[in-house]
Amino acid sequence: MSKPIVLISSASGRIGKELVARLAKDNKFIVRACYYSKDKAEYLKTLGADELVYFDLNSPETWDAALEGVSAVYSASLDPMLDGHLAFSKELGKRKDQIKHVVRVSCMGADTNTASYNPEQHASREGASIPLMLQHYWWGEKSLIDEGLNVTALRNNFFMNHLLKTDCENIDKEGWFTNPLGNMRNSFVATRDIAEAAAVVLSEGPERHADKFYDITGPEPQSMKEIAADLGKAMGKSIEYRPQSMTDFESDFGSTRAEFFEYLANGFYCRCSPDFYNLTGHKPTSYYEYLTTKGMCNETGLEELWQGNLWKKGEDAMKEAASLKQ
Repeated sequence: MSKPIVLISSASGRIGKELVARLAKDNKFIVRACYYSKDKAEYLKTLGADELVYFDLNSPETWDAALEGVSAVYSASLDPMLDGHLAFSKELGKRKDQIKHVVRVSCMGADTNTASYNPEQHASREGASIPLMLQHYWWGEKSLIDEGLNVTALRNNFFMNHLLKTDCENIDKEGWFTNPLGNMRNSFVATRDIAEAAAVVLSEGPERHADKFYDITGPEPQSMKEIAADLGKAMGKSIEYRPQSMTDFESDFGSTRAEFFEYLANGFYCRCSPDFYNLTGHKPTSYYEYLTTKGMCNETGLEELWQGNLWKKGEDAMKEAASLKQ
């Protein structure tokens, strides 16, 4: 009997590449890795991908080849790609007799189906709504659930590797970084842990994990001064955290990202979940461990820090997605 085929979308992304390497090592699936840029296709082969397929959420003509013979899908997409994901969910729904399991990357707080809250009611600020990015993450889950698919959502805390990427130049040249998070502690999560959780869920299948929603966090909440101390220790130099006002942060990255960071700043993501331990049998990766040890792709978090980043100062990456209606 041939092995089932799993489709890994965003295969060259932070989580996707770790998942490709991990599933290839486990050898339970034929791993079909999606690529968008040709220069990344060969890299995915070196990680152990069995098959490569060109895939674009905004180009439905690429979907048939990607989905041929597939029984499980790892679904991840950048925030500005939500519209494409919603359309792709409908395509998966047409094939629900074929697609036995979808594992979707999501975010803590995207829990309309597991907790009762009003999208128009902010956690702490009177008159404000739940951050639009959190609502979008829920829409991403709901679009799959509404199609009648067997869905597992990994609701992750804020990624460790996204935390300081916008300040790489300052960190490298001047030894400091800035953001508005201050003394509020957050249990930032390593993307390699998300990949490990996804691998477990895919391997154990929908019989065990369909209609389950897991909060994946780090092992401890940390303040920015504590993050700076870990980073400095890993780099062998002094790193300073400089507080930033939320107004200046919004000016840098736009209102949609700023309202999400307000949730980080007010403690919404401080708790540590046991879900990763319950899935894998061990504690999540700490920030210092992430920086100084290698994941399945044979690179440390410190090496990853200097790689590309969606969020750039002076650009509102969420401008178009903010206008999207459910």
